[in-house]
Amino acid sequence: MPTTLLDDRALISVSGPDAEHLLQNIITTDLDQLAAGEARPGALLTPQGKILFDFLISRKGENVLLLECRADIADDFVRRLMLYRLRAKAEISKLQQQLVRVWWEDNSNPAQTDTNPDGALRDRRFAEPTKVWRAYGEGPAGDADNRANWERFRIANGIAESGGDYALNDVFPHDVLLDQNGGVGFRKGCYVGQEVVSRMQHRGTARRRVLVATAEADLPPPGTEILAGGRSVGSLGSSAGHSAIAVVRVDKVKAATDAGLPITAGVAALSLAIPDWATFTFPADASAAEDA
Repeated sequence: MPTTLLDDRALISVSGPDAEHLLQNIITTDLDQLAAGEARPGALLTPQGKILFDFLISRKGENVLLLECRADIADDFVRRLMLYRLRAKAEISKLQQQLVRVWWEDNSNPAQTDTNPDGALRDRRFAEPTKVWRAYGEGPAGDADNRANWERFRIANGIAESGGDYALNDVFPHDVLLDQNGGVGFRKGCYVGQEVVSRMQHRGTARRRVLVATAEADLPPPGTEILAGGRSVGSLGSSAGHSAIAVVRVDKVKAATDAGLPITAGVAALSLAIPDWATFTFPADASAAEDA
């Protein structure tokens, strides 16, 4: 399997007898569903329900949880978590010099076993049969050229991450499919922003979603506006070759498609598709799509 080093990630440790209780009450992930040997996505939200920090969370022994996030937001994330700690018996700290490595299957070299390489964590953002593992600490970094291959693989699977794909404090969990990949626990108790997220889920009001964009030519940079018949429907995220993450209004995309209108980003004509693993669909009738 290909492997590479992600040198723009950081690890935050939350440990102590109250660590899990503390996190369960503030983040979107349901820790009752978090098994050993896996990493699940999650977010810390604003009270208005928008993503303030995104991360992957995993267990490290008893009463220790690790939060993997972008390195450039790690210090701010620690400070925010400290605000919520209050009198909880939990220690919160950014770990120093921790390597983050990732392995993944590709079509040319499928894995022949479910055994995690080197006891790594299964990345649960990727649905079966796709298999991705992550590991922290010392070990082989893999081929440096594989970083581009990893980004291509992630984008093709429609896995969005903050920074290149969307801005923090700008999107709801539904917008970037955390409701689809286990990043939101809808049966857990309250957490920061829970009321807004639950309302979107129960009313089915999520209209902005991540789609996979493809084109015949290289795509413009992240943040480029996506137009349907000359009207904005969203924006591009990170790209690799002829594929990119797109965060768009699916009702407007469906209306434009039904009307035969071109969908473009810069001079590139786009095709937009729902990721294979996602369970949401385009609206059946998008003729009355409202302006954002």
